[in-house]
Amino acid sequence: MDWELPIGAQPDTRGTRFRVWAPRARQVQVVIERSGENLTCALAAEGEGYFAGHIAGVGPGARYWYRLDDGPPRPDPASRAQPDGPHGPSEVVDPGAFVWHDAAWRGLPIAEMVIYEAHVGTATPEGTFDGLITCLDELVWLGVTAIELMPVGSFPGRRGWGYDGVCLFAPHAAYGGPDGLRRLVSAAHTRGLAVILDVVYNHFGPDGNYLRDYSRDYFTDRHHTPWGEAINMDGPHSRPVREFVIANALHWFHEYHLDGLRLDAVHAIIDDSPTHILAELAARVRAALPAGRHFVLIAENDTNDPRLVHPAAAGGWGLDAVWADDFHHQVRVALTGERDGYYVNYSGSASDLATTIRRGWFYTGQVAPLSGRPRGAPADDVAPTRFVYCLQNHDQVGNRAFGERLHHQVTLAAYRAASALLLLAPQTPLLWMGQEWAASSPFLFFTDHHEELGRQVTAGRRREFAAFSAFRGAEIPDPQAEATFRRSMLNRAERERPPHAGVLSLYRALLRLRREHPALRSDGAFTVLPLGERIIALRREVSGTPEPTLLVIVNLSGPAQVDLTSSPELAPPTGQGWTVLLDTEDPEYGGAAPARLDGDTLHFQGATAVVLA
Repeated sequence: MDWELPIGAQPDTRGTRFRVWAPRARQVQVVIERSGENLTCALAAEGEGYFAGHIAGVGPGARYWYRLDDGPPRPDPASRAQPDGPHGPSEVVDPGAFVWHDAAWRGLPIAEMVIYEAHVGTATPEGTFDGLITCLDELVWLGVTAIELMPVGSFPGRRGWGYDGVCLFAPHAAYGGPDGLRRLVSAAHTRGLAVILDVVYNHFGPDGNYLRDYSRDYFTDRHHTPWGEAINMDGPHSRPVREFVIANALHWFHEYHLDGLRLDAVHAIIDDSPTHILAELAARVRAALPAGRHFVLIAENDTNDPRLVHPAAAGGWGLDAVWADDFHHQVRVALTGERDGYYVNYSGSASDLATTIRRGWFYTGQVAPLSGRPRGAPADDVAPTRFVYCLQNHDQVGNRAFGERLHHQVTLAAYRAASALLLLAPQTPLLWMGQEWAASSPFLFFTDHHEELGRQVTAGRRREFAAFSAFRGAEIPDPQAEATFRRSMLNRAERERPPHAGVLSLYRALLRLRREHPALRSDGAFTVLPLGERIIALRREVSGTPEPTLLVIVNLSGPAQVDLTSSPELAPPTGQGWTVLLDTEDPEYGGAAPARLDGDTLHFQGATAVVLA
């Protein structure tokens, strides 16, 4: 590995070099923990606020702190490992010691991805990176091509979502630490699976955050976010802060062989400089990639701004894809009728759902009722695979008061039909762990903060849902209770039992169809149109070739019939006729009321998706 992390602790054959940014300190010392008397060594000022020095005889496994002037010892902001959590000492790690088994691996482009989002702590009984390794073969069998891990940077306590992390370079000790993550990535690559990591560059967690002790310039009062003062990406002394973030992204690629990053809530990364930090990050990452190596950058963004994925030469940020939540919101409103919060912006009609799929997202400049302001811009020049679609994700499940998954609120027939729409649409699909078998477990919000902060989190969570009509008078689960965490753990054994086994069989069939059918290639043509208020037709074909065509008819509820001669988009290719290739209500998938094709008319008894070939 030629690349070296420019900050933190870098071991070599003689000892370890330490480097840290602390521009307001007069003196910085490294304190090495030893069984007898601790070793304390002063670092030399390098200029521009950096202090550095080499300490002989200190190697991997050594525990250390920094002491700024006469202050208390603090963990390293760029620590690679925090064995005792973010309040404990940092540990020297040799990133070159791990033996990889993925020399031939080149990653995957976004167009080849079927993403599976997972929370390490609740995906398996072990709650570790090694536990996830035992699931990799079943994910390959399912048809997944990429795993997306929720944030793994060290955070307080043993359990949490990871979005309150404070040690961005140190994989959480309870999950298995640095080598645990490396084992998972190496094992995934040997099976042809990419690994994406969710990272948080819009704020730092409140507990264990010692960055202000190093420099107040990590933050700025010029901008504000939902978490308080923004991270200083564009103000005075922001260059080292930007370098800190970019170094973090590069370290995930070089030291962990990751295949991409999902960038959390980029609309809250406020940067008014000429080059946005994420545009610079994308350029720096691209420049570091060997020829033919893929590394995807996916943004979560609620502004529907196509500039995020436009190339830098066209004034864009050069990212690969965006989470496009409009699809999720339209489907949920269509199936549940929910109108609380941001769902008031969506009708759930077949017409609006078809418009969303056609455009990539629904809002392209219209006024959103909730905010009263225009939202979004057209993205007609953006390939469909650059939009990541889902029916569920950690936010849309876990940010509900009781962590209900979609199938907990709708019939399994409707759930199966919506699943077919997700997996056969041209956009990049994302599955939330357990979705593929309609898991019975909820996914709740859980934390493991110290007592005082924990009380504030619990009270805040309950205040948050007091305004929602669906939850008034209900006792919201306590995020701090271990039972809340335990309830969120998947029960993988239920995959073998009905009705879960049928849903799993459907997901596998749909993903096999997506992978193998020529009409579902990422560069194929598609047409989408509404048929009344509750039915969507999606036509997939290979333009200008005699390759087979697919017509997907998705009925979201109620008895209905579709005349296949009523529109040119519904007609089979010249000289051919339609046959049923897949029906989500087939008994094999747990259904009981398959649709019936009678001549040119398709009859539905209820919610169903039918694939015609």
